[in-house]
Amino acid sequence: MKRIVLTGGGTAGHVTPNIALVPRLRELGYDIQYIGSYDGIEKKLIEEMDIPYYGISSGKLRRYFDLKNFSDPFRVIKGYAEARSILKKLKPDVLFSKGGFVAVPVVLAAKHCHIPVIIHESDMTPGLANKLAIPFATKVCCNFPETLQYLPKEKAVLTGSPIRAELHAGNRIAALDFCGFTADKPVLMVIGGSLGSVNVNNAIRGILPELLKTFQVIHLCGKDKLEPSLEKTEGYVQFEYIKKELADLFALADVVVSRAGANAICELLELRKPALLIPLGSNASRGDQILNAESFKRQGFCEVLTEDNLNPQLLLETIQKLYNSRADYIQAMEKSSQSSAIEKITGLAEEIAKPH
Repeated sequence: MKRIVLTGGGTAGHVTPNIALVPRLRELGYDIQYIGSYDGIEKKLIEEMDIPYYGISSGKLRRYFDLKNFSDPFRVIKGYAEARSILKKLKPDVLFSKGGFVAVPVVLAAKHCHIPVIIHESDMTPGLANKLAIPFATKVCCNFPETLQYLPKEKAVLTGSPIRAELHAGNRIAALDFCGFTADKPVLMVIGGSLGSVNVNNAIRGILPELLKTFQVIHLCGKDKLEPSLEKTEGYVQFEYIKKELADLFALADVVVSRAGANAICELLELRKPALLIPLGSNASRGDQILNAESFKRQGFCEVLTEDNLNPQLLLETIQKLYNSRADYIQAMEKSSQSSAIEKITGLAEEIAKPH
């Protein structure tokens, strides 16, 4: 049996693309193992899927001064030794890394053990962890055409991001029933991100009376971000977080307002959902969401507003424009080569896997 080791962690964005690959890898007959940190978010998510999990020591690689910068290199060295020991025992045919700090020692150990490595970079420009790992990779997959210029030409492959297959299986009728909506009015879905966004939430709620003249609104507002005064507003439903019914809600949505995290917008592309993207500002991140959003706008997939431009009138006009021209955005997305990522990545694994 072929064996693949998956690695990546630290945030959900470094785990969910790995999870999306699992069903297809199983179809192809792979035995799947996972290497992550001792107690990161990835541990619980992977163990829920009955995939053997191996924890290693992990240090964070910081661009700024912190006292932990003096101790974390030793954690990385320890993680490298642990990963090398695990890989020697497992003898996988190929390693797939989604990135994050825990992946760096695993990729280095795979190179030492002569195991082919596929890396996936979600954002427009490689983060520090992937920058360190790319020299040791066989292939480097990416989400954006612009990213190809930052990668070694012989290694770079434009794939898009692996998207969970169940997101394609949404039931529009079930979502109408779940939300208590009618079938004769369009639906706007607002996604504030896993932790919610105060700025996006407030902006949408500020124009809600006007929005409800045209749309029914699904608002995923994040933990502790519900607004009790709006609970009984007709045509408006709000949730802190949705898991089981998410595919149904996507199936119902005509247009979406979202942050511009790489995995989130790749889901919108895969599902052909025209979107208004409101990226996190550079003061709250390294600016990757701004670059992600600009790329999607250049390709005709979305509209973009910065947080500085979230005035009520412009927000309302942009959402209306998005809806009125939704066929144009969908047509652009249909032509994209940044989809079918699961098939492309598993095809690469089949191609470069170490022969028995």
